[in-house]
Amino acid sequence: MPIHPDTDVGTVRLTVADLERSRQFYERALGLRATERDDGTLVLGVDGEAPLIELTGDAAAPSRPRRTTGLFHLAVLLPTRRDLAVTIRRLVEARVPLDGASDHLVSEALYLHDPDGNGIEIYRDRAREEWPHADGSLEMATLPLDLEDVITELPPASAKDAFAPPGTRMGHVHLQVSNLDEAEAFYSGVLGFDIMVKGYAGA
Repeated sequence: MPIHPDTDVGTVRLTVADLERSRQFYERALGLRATERDDGTLVLGVDGEAPLIELTGDAAAPSRPRRTTGLFHLAVLLPTRRDLAVTIRRLVEARVPLDGASDHLVSEALYLHDPDGNGIEIYRDRAREEWPHADGSLEMATLPLDLEDVITELPPASAKDAFAPPGTRMGHVHLQVSNLDEAEAFYSGVLGFDIMVKGYAGA
């Protein structure tokens, strides 16, 4: 049975080695507001909206190994291209380096990682009517993002730009798996997700 089309990604829960270090990173880099719960966990998100990320501290937690199964990255979806431009300025001011920046035809994305090595994508979607299709299938690519063109969208600096805008949400979670056929059988065949793109460079 297909999964309901209104299904959204919920809160992503991570275990980190140093909660305060991670709080500072997610506040400075992503502009999320942190709230501490009674049990000591931190939730991060936009005021008045569902939490995007929940952090649990464990000093023994190792950094994420790059070439293992599990989380590849969490992906925070911004409402507009202007918000992506503001994010670039925020990252520059916070001196947070990028791992990459890509134009995927359907979206424009920035890539970075948190202090524990968890991958993060921050992106904005193009309007769905602009998404390219070839032979009846959605077409995607990984092209260099024109950062100079994105920052032409920058508005004058404002104090509110220190925070992620209303409408920011968890867009998707990208997983690294050992076998694509088995993963497809589970996520599509068991959970009911539609396959949007197939044959895209190992994904």
